[in-house]
Amino acid sequence: MIAGALVYYQFHSWRNRLITRLRRLRRPKYLAGAIVGGVYFYFYLIRGFAFGRHGVGPPSKLPLMSGFNDLTQTLAALGFMVMLLLAWILPRSRAGLGFSEAEIAFLFPAPVSRKSLLHFKLLGSQPAILLSSLIMTLIGRGWGGGHFVIRALGWYAGMSVFNLHALGASFALTMLMDRGITTWKRRGFILAVVVAIVAGVFIWARRSLPPLPIVPHQDGFTWLLQYFGRVVESGPMPYLVHPFRLVVEPYFAVNARQFLTALGPVLCILVLEYLWVIHSNVAFEEASVEKSRKMAEMQATMRASQGRGVRRPAKAARPPFVLRSTGHPAVAVFWKNLISAGQYVSGRFWLISFCVTIAGSVMLRSQSERGDGAVGMAGLLLPVMLLAISLFSGPQLLRNDLRQDLPVADVLKMFPMPGWQIVMGEVLAPAAMLAGVQWLLIVCGVVFCPAQFDKRAIPLAMRVSVALALAVVLPFIDFIALLIPNASVLFFPAWFQLGKDSPRGFETVGQQLILMFGQLLALLLGLVPAGIAFTLLLWGGSFVGWPLLGIVMGAFAAAAILAVEAGLGIRLLGGVFERLDVSGEVL
Repeated sequence: MIAGALVYYQFHSWRNRLITRLRRLRRPKYLAGAIVGGVYFYFYLIRGFAFGRHGVGPPSKLPLMSGFNDLTQTLAALGFMVMLLLAWILPRSRAGLGFSEAEIAFLFPAPVSRKSLLHFKLLGSQPAILLSSLIMTLIGRGWGGGHFVIRALGWYAGMSVFNLHALGASFALTMLMDRGITTWKRRGFILAVVVAIVAGVFIWARRSLPPLPIVPHQDGFTWLLQYFGRVVESGPMPYLVHPFRLVVEPYFAVNARQFLTALGPVLCILVLEYLWVIHSNVAFEEASVEKSRKMAEMQATMRASQGRGVRRPAKAARPPFVLRSTGHPAVAVFWKNLISAGQYVSGRFWLISFCVTIAGSVMLRSQSERGDGAVGMAGLLLPVMLLAISLFSGPQLLRNDLRQDLPVADVLKMFPMPGWQIVMGEVLAPAAMLAGVQWLLIVCGVVFCPAQFDKRAIPLAMRVSVALALAVVLPFIDFIALLIPNASVLFFPAWFQLGKDSPRGFETVGQQLILMFGQLLALLLGLVPAGIAFTLLLWGGSFVGWPLLGIVMGAFAAAAILAVEAGLGIRLLGGVFERLDVSGEVL
């Protein structure tokens, strides 16, 4: 009776969750997101796999599969062995199952046996394991040579074994703690055993196997793979890896008969681990309650800080500067958002970052001057690449602006400030942080830049002019790039996740894709006038023989145009913010 009630609860929980997501598709915003998300997943995951759904997958995706099938299975078994070892080494708390607060309140006082609670959690973990198996099969559509169904069931079998073993290991570790064996004693013993095994295999290989062969470079790494295969397939290694290889063999089966043959040992392992878990006499109720409490606290913190690019600090952060009682009102909002960034805006953090940047740049620069300049060019490409990444990814990662404060928009509207001042203060904080990072990268690039490139001299004036131009124009580009997602928040507030209880699912992926491409298009359109002005002044400076002056003047002209665009955007978004009614949005 109790078991039937628990199965009924699990079944209807899955069913209601699915029905809720399907009903959301009746709203146009979720339907559009589902269509775009479906198209994205089709082209990214499904279409490349579709040609192989009636046969084997594309072998070119994993070159090892053609000539090193046995070695690939051994490597997979070694990876699985490492994962199981980590399940014995990493945990430092008592065994606790992941029950929600509602489940603890209703199930723990009820006349439900310990075995029924374990069955309840094992049953509840199956959908997640099944979904993870399907996703991994689609992502690794070129891994293995069997049918899609065989590979999916192979993933499912391996994940099920790992899930049961991790649960049994947590129970065993709890029993060790009850007997006075501390976490570090247990870790030291396990690591000592692992080191002893690795040392034994190494000594055996050094005494028994021939030395590494000397082969021409055109052979690639084939000789090394062959030698490694000899190491892991002879001596004591096959006996150590064999139990783990049994678990991964179903995934590498090429037909149904081979799969069923390999599935037998896995089922036996699953039965043994199931009996181990069920008959482990360990009290997990108190640890489950503590785990549920920690999860609830973490979720509350995530709801309070949803959308931030950094974690909320554990203790009150020091303000980046003293906020005076007089001054521009937007500075107060700017000050508040800098505090929410925590230690990343402290003077100590920026001083250490600046010193490390200068020291590293000078050291690598000195080494490049002694050689052929290859180190210098490599050191120059790194800050250039990081600058490009910061320009496109920085506005998405630094979210301590309206994307963070939208849930408290009603509180912000109560401030005695016009809307444009609130918008400007919100965007200034991430823009200042991003500009600081970029200026450090510019300094690093100037120091790294070699004195000549392709036998052509790069004068110091050229380096300084380009650096000055970038330092002037990048903060305004950052500001525009941050205004666009904040505009998306104000125009489409229902499409942004405001906490744990916000709608999540397949359709939200499509919504985020729509916003991402829309923001990229708006940014490119906003940069067109500034790019035209920079090009004209650069051409004019080159025409009169002062190209460096043209670079600097073009940067200032582009920055002025971007500043005008930013001012117009702030005024527009300020009016939208004043008319915003979050409670009227269907979230």
